[in-house]
Amino acid sequence: MNIFKNFSKVQHLPTGVYHKQSAPQDEKPYRIHLRLQPDGSGILIVNAATILHLNPSAAEYAFHFIKGTSPEEAAKQVAQRYRVDKKTALLDYTHFADRIQTLIHTPDLDPVSYLDFERVAPHSEALSAPLRLDCALTYRLPANSQAEAAPTKRVERELTTAEWMTILDKAWQVGIPHVTFTGGEPTLRDDLPALIAHAETLGQVCGLLTDGLKLADKEYLNTLLQTGLDHVMIVFQPDNELAWKALETIMPEDLFVTVHLTVNSQTVQNGSEILKRLADLGVHNLSLSISDKSLIEGLLQLQNKANAMQFTTRWDLPVPYSAAHPVAIETEDDNVPSGAGKTWLYVEPDGDVLPAQGMAGKVLGNLLRDDWTKIYKQ
Repeated sequence: MNIFKNFSKVQHLPTGVYHKQSAPQDEKPYRIHLRLQPDGSGILIVNAATILHLNPSAAEYAFHFIKGTSPEEAAKQVAQRYRVDKKTALLDYTHFADRIQTLIHTPDLDPVSYLDFERVAPHSEALSAPLRLDCALTYRLPANSQAEAAPTKRVERELTTAEWMTILDKAWQVGIPHVTFTGGEPTLRDDLPALIAHAETLGQVCGLLTDGLKLADKEYLNTLLQTGLDHVMIVFQPDNELAWKALETIMPEDLFVTVHLTVNSQTVQNGSEILKRLADLGVHNLSLSISDKSLIEGLLQLQNKANAMQFTTRWDLPVPYSAAHPVAIETEDDNVPSGAGKTWLYVEPDGDVLPAQGMAGKVLGNLLRDDWTKIYKQ
């Protein structure tokens, strides 16, 4: 008789990425992703914004929530796997599902303070893959762009549409649920709608970093929205009236919008007026960086004005080329994560992978040629 059979090791659910998206008729759209780890734990990502690190039993609850398993069947499977009372498992699952529903439908809710999720220090957990991939489709810029906006020319070619789709496929296969298309100016690529559509087909959350000028064309904007664009960061030019016109076109749409301001002497001088005009258009999310380190004080002043006007500052999205980013200033703030090379990676137009934009001296490999384990070493 095998006296150890009742103490056999728990067989965790298969590793992989699972996702659930709201139905088209839902009033409040959402998308959630679950990455199951080899040890049974999981990472749950809600609307590409809130990240929850789950223990094995909670990860299984999340799995059944995404799959649409009935509460009774979910409780039965968890009770069998973890040898807990089925009634307790049902109560735990119901409580977990209610908390996730609250998190989905309540913007900017702190899951720690309001929902009793355990706090995990940002980016402290070991990951099998980053949570976001920033894809620089091109380093080309529109005519008459400011010189400081141009990246250092390091690559000799741009990947084809098929090659970028291969990279998106590989990202999804290793468990990356979120991609952002950047540049240069990514709207200069005619295949941008096709790439967004491919990411949508895979199930990835898809963002765009752009000067926004082409999005003033409502037909083009609708094409991007219909193919699956989830959020956009506008690299805003406050002295360009076409940029304001584009923002007027974008803001009424069902799209998460962040406006990025590169702080210079003009934005420091006219900051209050710019912020008021943005607020009048309905902008709520703001990203800031500086063109020169001597402007740090001006950036902090503008940040204080934005906070007073109830803007939400976003620090963890890719930003344009600039001499300094506030991450370097406020590294002790939980809202300013330092996840380069761990929580996100940056892909250049030829497929080379960097920990983050601007770190050209630290090429980790090439996503078309190299094995994932060589590129991403934890």
